[in-house]
Amino acid sequence: MALQQVRPTNKQCRKNKKRAKAKMMESPRRLCRWAIISYEGSPRIACNATDETAESPFLRNRERSSCINRGFDISYCVRCAFTPDEHCVWEPCCAIQSVRQQVEVGTSKRTMDIYSPLQFCFRVTGLRVSAVIRLEYVQALFSQPISKVDQVSVGTVTNTITTLSNTIQQSISDKLAILFQSLALLLAAFIIAFKYSWALTLVTSSALLFVVVGCSVTLPFMTKIQQKIDKADEKHSSIAAEVFGSIRTVVSLGAQESLSKRYTTWVEEARKRGNGLSLIFGIHFALVFFALYASFSLAFWFGLKLYREGHIGEINTVITVFFSVMIVVSVLGNIASPLIIVSKAASAAGSFFELIDSEKVDSGGLREPDASAHVDIIFRDVRFTYPTRPDVPVLKGLDIRFQNGKTTALVGPSGSGKSTIVALIERWYQLAMSPEDQNQGSIYAGPHDINSLDLKWWRSQIGLVQQEPFLFNDTIFNNVAFGLIGTQWEKEPDSVKKELIEKACREAFAEEFIQRLPEGYATIVGQNGIKLSGGQRQRLAIARSIVKEPKILILDEATSAIDVRGEKIVQAALDRVSRNRTTIMIAHRLSTIRRADHIVVMKGGVNVEEGTHEELLQREGGVYRDLVNAQRLELLAEEDSHTGNAVLELQDEAQSPTMSVQEKVQDEDNTQDKNRGFIRTIGLVLYEQRARWPLYVAVLISTAGAGTAFPLQSWLFAKLIEVFRFTGQKLVDAANFWALMFFLLALAVGVLYSTVGFTANSLSVRISEACRKEYFQNILAKPIPFHDLSENASGSIVSRLATDPKQVQELIGLNGAFPLISTFSMIGCIAIAFSFGWKLSLVTVFAALPCTFLAAFMRIRYELQFEAMNAAVYAGSSQFAAEAIDAFRTVSSLTMEDAILDRYTQLLREQQKKAFRKARYATLIFAFSDSVELCAMALTFWYGGQLLASREYQPTSFFVIFMAIIQGGQSAGQFFSFASNFAQAAASANRILNSRPQSDELGAASIEKQQLVRSGDLTGATVEFHDVSFRYASQDVPLFTGLNVSIQSGQFVAFVGPSGCGKTTVISLLERFYSPSQGTITFNGEDIRTLEMTSYRRELSLVAQEPRLFEGSIRENITLGLDQSEFTEEELIQACKDAEIHDFITSLPEGYATELGIKAQTSLSGGQRQRLCIARALLRKPSLLLLDEATSSLDSQSEKVVQGAMERLAQKRSLTIVAVAHRLATIQKADTIYVFGTAHAGQASRIVEQGTHQELLRAKGTYWQMVSSPRFLT
Repeated sequence: MALQQVRPTNKQCRKNKKRAKAKMMESPRRLCRWAIISYEGSPRIACNATDETAESPFLRNRERSSCINRGFDISYCVRCAFTPDEHCVWEPCCAIQSVRQQVEVGTSKRTMDIYSPLQFCFRVTGLRVSAVIRLEYVQALFSQPISKVDQVSVGTVTNTITTLSNTIQQSISDKLAILFQSLALLLAAFIIAFKYSWALTLVTSSALLFVVVGCSVTLPFMTKIQQKIDKADEKHSSIAAEVFGSIRTVVSLGAQESLSKRYTTWVEEARKRGNGLSLIFGIHFALVFFALYASFSLAFWFGLKLYREGHIGEINTVITVFFSVMIVVSVLGNIASPLIIVSKAASAAGSFFELIDSEKVDSGGLREPDASAHVDIIFRDVRFTYPTRPDVPVLKGLDIRFQNGKTTALVGPSGSGKSTIVALIERWYQLAMSPEDQNQGSIYAGPHDINSLDLKWWRSQIGLVQQEPFLFNDTIFNNVAFGLIGTQWEKEPDSVKKELIEKACREAFAEEFIQRLPEGYATIVGQNGIKLSGGQRQRLAIARSIVKEPKILILDEATSAIDVRGEKIVQAALDRVSRNRTTIMIAHRLSTIRRADHIVVMKGGVNVEEGTHEELLQREGGVYRDLVNAQRLELLAEEDSHTGNAVLELQDEAQSPTMSVQEKVQDEDNTQDKNRGFIRTIGLVLYEQRARWPLYVAVLISTAGAGTAFPLQSWLFAKLIEVFRFTGQKLVDAANFWALMFFLLALAVGVLYSTVGFTANSLSVRISEACRKEYFQNILAKPIPFHDLSENASGSIVSRLATDPKQVQELIGLNGAFPLISTFSMIGCIAIAFSFGWKLSLVTVFAALPCTFLAAFMRIRYELQFEAMNAAVYAGSSQFAAEAIDAFRTVSSLTMEDAILDRYTQLLREQQKKAFRKARYATLIFAFSDSVELCAMALTFWYGGQLLASREYQPTSFFVIFMAIIQGGQSAGQFFSFASNFAQAAASANRILNSRPQSDELGAASIEKQQLVRSGDLTGATVEFHDVSFRYASQDVPLFTGLNVSIQSGQFVAFVGPSGCGKTTVISLLERFYSPSQGTITFNGEDIRTLEMTSYRRELSLVAQEPRLFEGSIRENITLGLDQSEFTEEELIQACKDAEIHDFITSLPEGYATELGIKAQTSLSGGQRQRLCIARALLRKPSLLLLDEATSSLDSQSEKVVQGAMERLAQKRSLTIVAVAHRLATIQKADTIYVFGTAHAGQASRIVEQGTHQELLRAKGTYWQMVSSPRFLT
């Protein structure tokens, strides 16, 4: 349309030609009637009105030759010969033609952009690919042998399925769309360029070849370094998973600082590796952008050369190709950042496919009716060593037969191989067939080697209760129902399942506490069942095991955490269940195995004794007889076989140390986190890192310089148009000069973009490092109730730690530098446009900018909503996957792999559905924002044509403004293409800032606390509870009220009672995990709330019911939380001897330097772990030792030695001991025993008895009834 405004009709053209001919006839010089120029605003007919003449560059070469041959003088007047409405455009102005062709090329780009399905399809594809690859990864992990799963930390899994999958999703959803769109535009530009001049295009394409070669060199380096960064990220994520998965142990040991240093080491290593990308980015951008801008110089110089030599017939061909090259440069510049993201995605995909493509376990084989589980299980000469400790044999030629339908018990000291037998039966490890392997022997199920059986079928025949039961973060109903997977009841309706589950819970003595829960079977148990006590978790695990009526029942210390009365009831149920069923029992509490049909005594990896209970007792000096004698408890009263019927009905209180959080934390949680705006959030992060101002300045200067490239390019292009005024040598000189100017611009741009790449990446990795360190420290400093919240489960925390600092890094790095360049470019383009013509610029800018910014605002708003939803789902799904991997043994034993994958798939599908709805709106807005740019171009072209036609604007001004508007529009488009990065970074930065201590926390921390200073003489602490009450925030009834306890220095005090009555809460209150609802607790006469936390906890040592170890050596685990100056080597060895673990450690090839590996929890047996934790507690030389079922996993001999060591310390008055126990033999020498109980349901627990062991027995009260229940009391 704009071209038609300046083109006269054919009649006017003929009239103008006649007038031109008349003028030429009057002149003594013969002028070419076809010579037309463009100067001072419009095309002109040549005349001889002045001596200022020059050869017309607009004359076609073929006509030039014709005119010369006919004797015409090809010169023209540079002044106006006609009025605006009279001038002839018989030969159309080449500049206007080229602009029209440029608009055609640009329109081809915008035609693609304007259709929202493009962005929508890529967004949907990214979400689907990300979901599928996460699902495939988890599925592949479930298909690995457990020896390989043990080498994969939960942190690695979390980092992979969050950070790395997010990189892949972002690459496909946002960057890959830009990449393909740009490549399409690139192809369109080259097609048009080749159409007009293949020679010029081919020569100009050499710059593109240079770019390809440069990228082929730099991108492999980027990928290689990125893989190293990913490995470092996996390491610090693994440490974070360990820390927050064992937060109570970490806090009680005061190990925050040492573990923070370990975490910080790998964060710094990731920063160092990430900093290695800075130089690569600098070189990459220098090569790419220098080549791209140098192609302008080459295109212009070589195009004019071809034109002068006659190889190009029209000057507009040069300009058309030049415009095409400009589009190519713009496209390649726009894909520089997405290309890097795609390379990172390629590196991330490598981490996924490394596992997905690995060899998987063959799970196929025989099943019913070809095989049966109603057969004997036979071990023949089995020799086994764990892959993590190949130099330490565990089983040494074991021969055992587990008879079908009989109960076989395994007893023996810790580490003798009992749990290894269970692992081999479950096929977590396999015996090798080759003679070179250390693992030899055979295991048969009847006539079949168990390796020939279908894996899932075989495991579905087994009901397993582990020593440390694992419950999923689901309802009680679902946790028990998981036991029905793989059975004939799996597909039954919930009504049928409900009957089976309730029956199993009654038999497991779990229905008592379930009925007292407000939500009953619908109660969410929390991560790893954290909302229930140890005994309650164990009873649910037993119910889950027996609900499917398995053909084979394996009980590995199944009742170790249950109180005496509960154990009697559960054991009776297990006895009933095990009738006519192959049952394997592992126990240290010998009262649970006395009725076994066959007992096998293990020692040193072999069976040393076998027989019934009575047969083994008759063997003088026998191992079994010594174990029984070690557990006998002297009674001062005669045993009454009927006392069990008179047991006081002690009600299990459905409370637990982690049922909920304290009111203070709940109130804090109800306080809405601050949702700062994008600019304020990122600005605050940058302001706090203002010490890095030299990098800030470097980034700003380099991005500002790079941003001026487009405005300068517009101005230079206008100058190139003016070159066409000249002829002869003057034309050559001008062409060379301005080509040189473009080359110098290319050099400057190369240097500036190189600086941008280097400084932006250097700045981003440093700020990311600072954010990650602070984030970790802030979460680590949160009180225990914070970690009790379901949204703050360890998997969710690790996911946020992995992704949030990374998102901030991405924005402050190149994803922030390029929008900054676009901003400076827009400002520069608008400024230069206004300087050349305010009228056209005003119309264009203010017509387009409001719409553009409105679209941008709406898009970022939707992206923020999408990111908030995405982050929540990512955290939820990653927590679920991490939980499943952490409980891989439980998952595999229950054959839950398919159920876990189905549920994981459902989580991902729910995310996709929500994301698809958001994607529709976001892509529509994206299309609208891009179409505004096209409208601005059309408006500029139309209105500029009007101004040209009216002679109000010169062509130079028009071209500068038009080019500036085009470049400014492209800069705006590039800026808003990073909207998703803005949203992600703003949400992540908000979470990082909101993790900081709240004002009330800072106020409490600012109150000066009393420091506890250790004296040279070690003395036991004095502890008193004064009218202490405690209630969890979600419960209406207090857990206990009016608790008054006095513990004197050096005393040994024990708390006993039913599961869930508040015993462990007493330990938690002393550790200051929680604060009393009312009343005070004093430590050596001082209120513990007035004591400085760190120095107070250094006076305490806690051995928890479930011992926790960390990656590292045995020495590092024992000394965790201590400075090297706080102990000597002799003290370390003595602590290990007191804990009966020194001999085991020294038997290992590397002794105390033995590495426990990524999953330290599975490297040692339960008893070995517990003894290490006891040694760790004793080495701290505490004045108060807290034991929460500390010896539940120890064999009788080890328990006796350990107990004696602690009693000796207590007798010296150098140690005060507070113990919680169900094994009453461990507390019979206590100075005072406090017995918890509850008279009626719905009331708080209370202490019903207190006294020494003998005093309580003489009273024949509750304690006496508990002691009298089993024959062999433990």
